[in-house]
Amino acid sequence: MGEKKEKRYFSREFKRDAVDLVVKKGMSASKVARDIGVHPTQIHVWRRRYFDDGNDAFVGKGNLKPEDAKLKQLQKELADVKEERDILKKALAVFSKQEK
Repeated sequence: MGEKKEKRYFSREFKRDAVDLVVKKGMSASKVARDIGVHPTQIHVWRRRYFDDGNDAFVGKGNLKPEDAKLKQLQKELADVKEERDILKKALAVFSKQEK
């Protein structure tokens, strides 16, 4: 069986610099990948993320893009409001039964 390689992490600046070499300097993705020691496909993935997300690309491990963070916060607020509504419904049902 093959040896298991340790997963490498690259900083946001490292990825941006690699993409800049391809986009702004006109170097080939294969040449840049060979120079920095990554697979050429990785350069293409980084470039695609850079074009899709612009300055919000490469947010880092465990971090969210601003729009994703906002969506997550809104989903949490919605869940909280639904929970409060359900509690109030149950309380109303309990108090309605007691009055009879």
